[in-house]
Amino acid sequence: MDFSEKWSNVPKAPSLKNLTEGSFGALKETQHAAVQDLTKAHIESFDHAVTEGLSRVVQSIPVLEFTFRKDRISLAFVDAALCSPVVSKGSISREMKVFPAECRGRKCSYKGKLVADVTWSVNGVPKGTIKQTLGHLPIMVKSKLCNLYGMSPKELVEHHEEAEEMGGYFIVNGNEKVIRMLIMPRRNYPIAMSRPKWKSRGQGYTQYGISMRCVKDEHSAINMNLHYLENGTVMLNFVYQKELFFLPLGFVLKALVDFTDFQIYQELIKGREDNSFYKSCASEMLRIVMEEGCTTRSKVLNYLGERFRVKLNLPEWYTNQQCANFLLDECICIHLKSDVEKFYLLCLMTRKLFTYAKQECMEENPDSIMCQEVLTPGQLYLMFLKEKLAGWLVSVKLLFEKKCHRLNTENVMKIFNLGTDLTRPFEYLLATGNLSSKSGLGMLQNTGLCVVADKLNFIRYLSHFRCVHRGAAFAKMRTTSVRKLLPESWGFLCPVHTPDGEPCGLMNHMTASCEIVAKSLPTVSLPALLCSLGVTPVDGSPGQAFSDCYPVVMDGAVVGWVEAELAPAVADSLRRFKVLKEKKIPPWTEIVLVPKTGKASLYPGLFLFSTPCRMVRPVRNLALGKQELIGTFEQLYINVGILEDEIEPGVTTHQELFPHSMLSVVANFIPYSDHNQSPRNMYQCQMGKQTMGFPLHSFMDRSDNKLYRLQTPQSPLVRPYMYDHYNLDNYPSGTNAIVAVISYTGYDMEDAMIVNKSSWERGFAHGSIYKTELVDLADKVKGDNSVVFGAKSDDLRVKEKLDADGLPHIGSTLQYGDPFYSYINLNTGQTFVTFYKSQEACVVDNIKICSNDTGSGRFKRVCITVRVPRNPTIGDKFASRHGQKGILSRLWPAEDMPFTESGMSPDILFNPHGFPSRMTIGMLIESMAGKSGALHGLSHDATPFTFSEESSALEYFGEMLRAGGYNYYGTERLYSGMSGQELEADIFIGVVYYQRLRHMVSDKFQVRTTGARDKVTNQPVGGRNIQGGIRFGEMERDALLAHGSSFLLHDRLFNCSDRSVAQVCVDCGSLLSPLLEKPPPSWSAMRHRKTVCTLCGKSDSIDSVSVPYVFRYFVAELAAMNIKVKLDVK
Repeated sequence: MDFSEKWSNVPKAPSLKNLTEGSFGALKETQHAAVQDLTKAHIESFDHAVTEGLSRVVQSIPVLEFTFRKDRISLAFVDAALCSPVVSKGSISREMKVFPAECRGRKCSYKGKLVADVTWSVNGVPKGTIKQTLGHLPIMVKSKLCNLYGMSPKELVEHHEEAEEMGGYFIVNGNEKVIRMLIMPRRNYPIAMSRPKWKSRGQGYTQYGISMRCVKDEHSAINMNLHYLENGTVMLNFVYQKELFFLPLGFVLKALVDFTDFQIYQELIKGREDNSFYKSCASEMLRIVMEEGCTTRSKVLNYLGERFRVKLNLPEWYTNQQCANFLLDECICIHLKSDVEKFYLLCLMTRKLFTYAKQECMEENPDSIMCQEVLTPGQLYLMFLKEKLAGWLVSVKLLFEKKCHRLNTENVMKIFNLGTDLTRPFEYLLATGNLSSKSGLGMLQNTGLCVVADKLNFIRYLSHFRCVHRGAAFAKMRTTSVRKLLPESWGFLCPVHTPDGEPCGLMNHMTASCEIVAKSLPTVSLPALLCSLGVTPVDGSPGQAFSDCYPVVMDGAVVGWVEAELAPAVADSLRRFKVLKEKKIPPWTEIVLVPKTGKASLYPGLFLFSTPCRMVRPVRNLALGKQELIGTFEQLYINVGILEDEIEPGVTTHQELFPHSMLSVVANFIPYSDHNQSPRNMYQCQMGKQTMGFPLHSFMDRSDNKLYRLQTPQSPLVRPYMYDHYNLDNYPSGTNAIVAVISYTGYDMEDAMIVNKSSWERGFAHGSIYKTELVDLADKVKGDNSVVFGAKSDDLRVKEKLDADGLPHIGSTLQYGDPFYSYINLNTGQTFVTFYKSQEACVVDNIKICSNDTGSGRFKRVCITVRVPRNPTIGDKFASRHGQKGILSRLWPAEDMPFTESGMSPDILFNPHGFPSRMTIGMLIESMAGKSGALHGLSHDATPFTFSEESSALEYFGEMLRAGGYNYYGTERLYSGMSGQELEADIFIGVVYYQRLRHMVSDKFQVRTTGARDKVTNQPVGGRNIQGGIRFGEMERDALLAHGSSFLLHDRLFNCSDRSVAQVCVDCGSLLSPLLEKPPPSWSAMRHRKTVCTLCGKSDSIDSVSVPYVFRYFVAELAAMNIKVKLDVK
């Protein structure tokens, strides 16, 4: 779908057509485009990775050469393909394809086969190509390789999926895993930064440097820095296989091109021809190379190869020059193909470094979004795949040395089959989120790369796909500068939707209109187009001095120079071509002209970016009247207006599509968020994700561990139109409640709220939890194949609660201690019954019988789903959509509730003290809007920024209420439910959409009288799941000491914990020496034995004392360390 149409058909206002028309719930012809768009970044990047990306990866893996018994063998990949998921070989099935629902239910992975063509040659003679299966890789749901690709809602439902299935995740061991999108430095752009810790890298280093993350077409990345040294020279450093290497820049420049020293010198001082300092620095760098005797390019290459070949693991017959060329190809400016391009780019970076070190240009902020891009799932997948493919070749090389006796095709094929499988590393990466990699893939973190996509509710689910994380490395940083909300991220990252607490500011969410570029089109024709617009090629000389020209950089390659007067016209022409889709310029190109300002600002130049993984968003181009995608760097130099009256002719060039384009999808669902204090909107973004609602429609087909479901959700009366744009009526998450703002009784202090008991009896916010248990007898009874589910009819323990197959009846209620399932050993006929252990009663909802992946399993695996009814009780948490959370404190009888003149009593009583300090005026407006909507049968548009000072919400809704015969201010007279007297104050009452949150007392309360104890210390164990106690720690002890309640203290810490009676010898004070005397064989067992101190040798000095058991353990431990503890017993 074209980006320009996508935001032009947004609904103008919300409508109640789903409630009034009969067609709601009927399956449409196609899926809803806006919802499918939420996971677009994930799916597009994966599609790109497994088609174009995979072929590029295969081409970029270097040939592996080695000697084997005096023969030179070389192995190389020619081609690779990833297949759709199908059933494994040797299975008997009607349908060859495997579908995601099956993998979820069977708790296995959704994966397709990777097949590669490997060629092998001996002494340069090709011996043929072998088609080799390298393992099974996880496939992203709804991608091109997925079996659900292109299905209509009707077909999806037939395959047990949601009608609106969005995809974008992998299924590993039955769990839905999402690869997190991480923020990375912008690729192929030199960033000037100062790091004080760089000074410690060696003698003469300063804090100034230029950092660049170079990324190839197939996404493999390397980090490269230029350091400025105190003596005016420059050091290049790069990371190879997680090791740091340093090279003086002069060597690299001379190794890249066959220029004379004077030509290199001229290139380095371009634009600074008259500055003697730059000249002396440039000549000093070249002099260092001369001193080492490296006068020509071949000598430099020889010099570098000799020093680096130890680390490069290349075959011993490579010459030093070949080693040096390998180093330049794999480690230095790897995104450029030719050495000349690398030379010009390094010269540009050096000029920028000198300018920055002399404080003539500003440093770039690496935390600013202009210097950032996103690591998409497809990119990580490809980088990992490339490394594992190269690793496969190495594993084959090792196997040749171990296993191979004769070189023939048969033996080679056998060895190929023994190579390391790629299935396990990929499943490990996705299941744990941990990256195990030799090179580190140029990333800062290797854990937390994947998260489980919780289906808690739809809002929670979709926000996994819109989330971008700054990286785990930043969470431990002491500085807060990383977390700051910078103005340049306007329109790309939502200012509201970030969690409070530890991940605040690190875990951000993309705005609703922000997209991530996934495709990349060839840009071969661009340099020619630039030259036709007046750009001088890089080796030419422009019409003016270099100091009056801008360098033109296209995707990290220096294309040429453009005169300062001409540059704005060139940029405008390019932008025009981009918007009108002419001259083969991709619509996601970013055109940035960083101007010269006469003072120290960003390093000037004309920068063009067309690479994938950048964030872009649509705005309206006013000059051309069309939508244009703008990037994060570009936005800094574009004037974008928001409302019509802000546009200044000649200054404002672009306009926002809507005023709320800065908000994320979840923040867009908050009604009247512009009337609330901002932290409340942040809280609501978090609480919207914890609401009980309708997470999905296919309850019968799912086997998630825990699903929350609201029995009777409603469509909100007051809502932003984005609610309808994303069709959220399919997954509602709350109830329209009549809320009176009144201080009634005193049970509503401190955010508590009173609920009308009759509303509760009528089903207000009733819900249930679906819990699934996968029972696998292969795990329970290891190694015994004859154990299957089943029960004997005459077994008394089963008592007709279980069927003959040993499983409970569907729809039956299970209480604590009822039989849950039973299994039988076919050889011995013995049955084993497992009982239901939870204290809460539940209803058996459905049972799925699972087999293994090959379909050859016996009756050994079942999925039992039970439904636990959870109606609201005292202590359950509720919230409105404005961050106003509270807990239910009383179910108040309806006859004692206050009532209006018409006899209506409210569902919820909300304490008025919740408003003044929190300033959630949006909730007051929602109450009035809901009331007027209920009176007139409307659904009001609650989109932020629709009301203003001039046209206020109070007037609009006040008039509507007045027209309906109610008070203008939304208040009514109420009568006391206790006495029937009219209350003196006017009470504000209206309709507010209330959400029930997943935090329930039944999941939180903890009780213990007696129970399990720790084996070593004999103290009660902790933890709610194992009926443990609550720790009474040092601080609690201090509180009781301060109160002087020593008897209570003694009771808690001693009697109720680990009181034990020990024998102690009064004379020698030892706890360990008193032992029972050893009886001679003649004694009867009844005879009384004395306790004797083994040290003193007598029994009359023994006494009993009560001590904590931990103390006895401690004394024994000290004795083991040769320390004696002596008790002074009085």
